[in-house]
Amino acid sequence: MKKIALLTGGNSSEYPISLLSASEMAKHIDREQFELFVIRIRGNEWLVTEGASCEVFIDKNDFSFTYNSQKIRFDLIIFAIHGTPAEDGKLQGYFDLLQIPYLGCDMLCSALTFDKHTCNSFLKNKNINMAKSFIVNDLKSIDVAFFEEKLGLPMFVKPNNGGSSFGASKVKKIEELLPAVEKAFKEDKQVLIEEFIQGIEITCGLVKVNGQEIVFPLTEIVYESEFFDTETKYNADLVQEITPARISPALTQECQNLSSEIYNLLNCKGLVRIDYFLSNEKFYFLELNTIPGMTANSLVPKQIRASGYTFKEIFNLMINERFENK
Repeated sequence: MKKIALLTGGNSSEYPISLLSASEMAKHIDREQFELFVIRIRGNEWLVTEGASCEVFIDKNDFSFTYNSQKIRFDLIIFAIHGTPAEDGKLQGYFDLLQIPYLGCDMLCSALTFDKHTCNSFLKNKNINMAKSFIVNDLKSIDVAFFEEKLGLPMFVKPNNGGSSFGASKVKKIEELLPAVEKAFKEDKQVLIEEFIQGIEITCGLVKVNGQEIVFPLTEIVYESEFFDTETKYNADLVQEITPARISPALTQECQNLSSEIYNLLNCKGLVRIDYFLSNEKFYFLELNTIPGMTANSLVPKQIRASGYTFKEIFNLMINERFENK
């Protein structure tokens, strides 16, 4: 039986969300076909937490572990780590060196999409519409008047590398800008300052597998908070996630086509989620998530259910394709 390692944890603020994603994903991996091991990563501590009767350390030289005097190796890696070191491509490079296959985007795609500024620059050159933004590397270099002139108010401030809106702020008064940047710097060494787009937040999950394109129903995100912040994202009382989105069939098709185009431009693989603002019937690219949340209440699992597929069916399609194209 093929052995699958499901990686969870990580080294970012999204650690607890990653644990929840892995717990949900583990329920939908076919145990009749595959033997599953859950591995929790935190700094240099890599532990097998499920699949052996006790916690066992991973040998990082070849990503194996020894149990009952038997050396266990893996046939496939599945990532449930949001943030570093998986969503930014570090682990993908490690597994490429070890020649162990994995699901999802490769090292280059992961690194490119995790760096919001670089991803925006790349897609802007491909004529993908998005809000104006600037990268900041140093709190001391900020010219408050410049950003007010170029972006207006309100504006968004967020870590350049990061997810789940940790460290993000909506700045409505110019005196709030420096504190917001300082907050974002606690999450990352680079900060993105971005134009505010007034509109509807729309998200699209999709996967391309076995030559088949599966684009899930869109989700419309409705909330009363200033923006879709961390508290709102993980509190069902504060947000409505409406699937399918309440937009016209023509706009729905446009967003799905745009998502497919962006997927190809970035050479994505596996299951991804792309977020947008819809303003005046125009879609503004927000970001692409190569390892989207997979908790029971996360957006992509809801979209999968709305599409008529099951989580297990989508996993089986991706896993079997990867083994066939090893």
